[in-house]
Amino acid sequence: MIEVSALHKRFGSFSAVHDVNFTVERGQVLGFLGPNGAGKSTTMKLITGYYRPTSGRVHVNGLDTHRHTRRMQRELGYLPEGAPAYGDMTVAHYLTFIAHCRGLSRKLSKTRLRAVSEQLELDDVLSQRIETLSKGFKRRVGIAQTLVHDPKVLVLDEPTDGLDPNQKQQVRELIRSLSADKTVILSTHILEEVESVCHRALIIAHGKVLADSTPGALARQSRYCGAVTLELPNARQAAALLNALPEVESVEFSIDNPQRFTVLPAPDAPLFVAIQAKLASKGWAPAAMSVESGRLDDVFQRITRPNAVEVRL
Repeated sequence: MIEVSALHKRFGSFSAVHDVNFTVERGQVLGFLGPNGAGKSTTMKLITGYYRPTSGRVHVNGLDTHRHTRRMQRELGYLPEGAPAYGDMTVAHYLTFIAHCRGLSRKLSKTRLRAVSEQLELDDVLSQRIETLSKGFKRRVGIAQTLVHDPKVLVLDEPTDGLDPNQKQQVRELIRSLSADKTVILSTHILEEVESVCHRALIIAHGKVLADSTPGALARQSRYCGAVTLELPNARQAAALLNALPEVESVEFSIDNPQRFTVLPAPDAPLFVAIQAKLASKGWAPAAMSVESGRLDDVFQRITRPNAVEVRL
C-alpha cells in the first residue's frame, strides 16, 4: 500500500531524512518510533506530499507522491502533529468544510459527517466551537477530518500526544478498529503505544531507520529476553548465589521492592532451568517467579544511541 524508496530530505546542509526505505502492507498499522528530532514528522510530511523529497520516491497505492500528488492525497487522511484546526468553527462546520475541500457533494458530506460523528462519538459536541473542547475531543475532531472522505491510508503524527491516560486509551482503541479496513502509519515516542497498537515498528533516529520488525521481535533482541524475575525474602543471599551460575550475565534489584530482583541470562543460556535447580538444592521457594519476553525500551535505548547498529529481522 505504501512504498518508500531511498528517501532523502535536506534543509540546507542539514540532513533530516537519510536513505529511508520501507513498505507497508494493506491493513497494517506501522509505528514510527523515535526520540524527538529523529525525523519522524519530516518523513510523514514526505509521504503525504506536504514536502517534496530531495531524492528518492514515495508511492501510495501505486501513485507517485511527487508526480501524482493530488490523486494520491485523495486516498490519504493526514493528522499533523498537534491536530491543528480552526478554533472559531463549530465541529459540524469544520468537518463539513473539510468534506467540501475534499470534493464531496453536499449530500455525501452530510452522510460522512453523520458517520464520523458516530464513529468518534462527537454527536454531543457538533454545535460547540473547537476552541472550547477538551484536548481529547480536539484530537477526536482531528482524526475525524482524516476520515471524512473515507481514505484508504491514514497518516497520524503523534495522535495521543498531550492526552491523559484515559484519552490515550480511547484513541488507541479507535486506531485498532480503523486498521480493519485501512492502512495506518502513526508516529510516536511512546513505547507502550507501539506495543499495544502496531503490527510493525520502525525505529528511527538521526533521520535513519535503525530497526524494522514487529514489536515482539524487537523486544526479543533485548538483553531481558529470557530474564527471570524472582521474589524471595532472602533476596540478597539468593541473588549472590544465582549470580555465580555460568548461565547468568548479571542481576538487577527492584527499586521499589527489596525482595524482588531480575536475573539476566548469558547468551543462549537455559537460565530458567538453572535457577530452578539451584533454588531447589537450597530448598528455597520464591513467592513469585516469571520469565520475561523482552523489553522494547531496552532495544530502543541501545540502538538510538550514537553509532548504533541497524537491526532488521
